Formats: sequence, structure tokens, C-alpha cells
Amino acid sequence: MKPITFAGIQRYTLFSPNHVGNDSAIFMAVGHYLMEAGHQVNYYTEQEFLAHSLSERFVFTMMRSKAAVRHLQQAEQGGVIAVNSAYGIENCTRERMTTLLIENQIPHPESLMWDTSDPIPTYLIEPGFEPCWVKRADFHAIHREDVSYVRTCEELQEVMAEYALRGIGRVVINRHLEGDLIKFYGVSGTDFFYWFYPYDGHHSKFGLEEINGSPTGIPFSLDHLKELCDAAAKVLQVQVYGGDCIVSPDGTIRIIDFNDWPSFAPCRKEAAIAIGQSILDQVKTQIYE
Repeated sequence: MKPITFAGIQRYTLFSPNHVGNDSAIFMAVGHYLMEAGHQVNYYTEQEFLAHSLSERFVFTMMRSKAAVRHLQQAEQGGVIAVNSAYGIENCTRERMTTLLIENQIPHPESLMWDTSDPIPTYLIEPGFEPCWVKRADFHAIHREDVSYVRTCEELQEVMAEYALRGIGRVVINRHLEGDLIKFYGVSGTDFFYWFYPYDGHHSKFGLEEINGSPTGIPFSLDHLKELCDAAAKVLQVQVYGGDCIVSPDGTIRIIDFNDWPSFAPCRKEAAIAIGQSILDQVKTQIYE
């Protein structure tokens, strides 16, 4: 393959709560892999990307801002190839993710989507959604208060009122699942897949792993977990992904969160190789198709 010039668009630090260093490290590791393979990488911040048109056809990015995602979607419509695609990044926002996973029968908690200005009838919450999780619907969690564990319908109404005061118009409400919490990382179309118990590794953004507590080691099929995650990635149109799932006492696996290009902190070296090679494979497909 002839040398390619890539645009590497970094993630704005606002969208890396408590993981600024880790997000930057995996992004730069992928860029280094591409340069070691003989290619050139021009780096841009999200703000720089918004201010200028791209001259590069191939992009790898961890961007998250709505304005940057829209801008990249326009570039993709003009022929730019991006990993992850801006359409996939948008699909990983909470409400879109929840809707797409449920519509495509990817195992996910029972969920409601609701306007914060409207009270939720008690009969919809009791008893199936006590306890539950309330999450801002329009985006990923930026602040600790964007994801809240609530135990009663009354507490849920109070939290929703607080969200409304912060200008968050809609929420996703997930039924709480008992079981072992697992974090996973993957790259679609490759053999790379990594999982671990975040509670054991003290790997956390906001400490919410404490709710499910120490894992008990419930047996599960790793092949099945990877199949579910790859299926979710296909539905959401993301190539580089990560997320969380719950393994229930009966061994059932349900995905509770799915993200575009996470930090890969426990497996950064291996992940950078898998991501970089996946990007190059996609470039080859576009050049020689």
C-alpha cells in the first residue's frame, strides 16, 4: 500500500471524564502504529476540525461533540472514510443506543424513555423498575449526576426534576439488573476482545460499580459475549467499541452500555495494534474495491 495521510481528530477533554490521560494514550498509540507502518498522521482537535475543511480522505477519531459529529457526517457524505463513522458515534448516544439495541433484539435491560418535564405514572415504575437507573438520553455521561441509581418511584421523580433543572430534556430509565458487572473492549472484524471485572480492577469513572458490588464469578460463555458485542457493534455501526454488561445469576448476558472508542486502558498495547490494522484493512478495501 502506498503511504496514506490520515487525519487524527482527538477527543475534547470535556468528553473524557476522569479518563483524559487514558483516552489520549490509546489515540496516540494508534497514530504511532499508523506512522510506524509508513503513513502520515495530521492531528486535529475537535475545535480545529470544526474550523477547517479536511483535505485528508481517511480519518480516525474519538470525537464526541454534537457539532463535530455533524461536521464529520457531512464530510462522510462527500467521500471521507472515518473510523469510527460519525453515524456510529451518534448511534451510541443513550436514547439511540437503547432504541437500536432493543429493536434489533440485542439483550438489554427493560427500558423506558421519558421527558423530564412529564411525571411518570407510578404503575409504570412499580414494581418492575424499582430499583432502576436514570440516565440522560441525549448524550454520554459527562458528569457523575448524568447517571443515577434510584430505589423508588418517588426518588426517580426527584432525580428527573433535577435533570430538568440542568436542561436535560429526556432520560432513559433502565431496570436494574442483579449479577456480575463486566467491562469489555473490542474491534469489529478482528479477533481482538478483552473483558474484565471493573470492580476488581478499581476501573471506574464515577464509582457506580459499587452498586453491583464484588463479582461472584458467575459462569458465562466468552464466545457468546463476543458474539453479542460484535452484533451490537454492527447494529450501532461502530468499529472500535467498548461497554458494560451484566451476567445474571442464571448466566444470561445483557449489554447495559455500549460506547464508541473507549480508553482500552488495561489492554492498550494490544488494542492499538488491532485498531490500527483494522483501519488499514478498511483503507485497502476502499482503495482496491
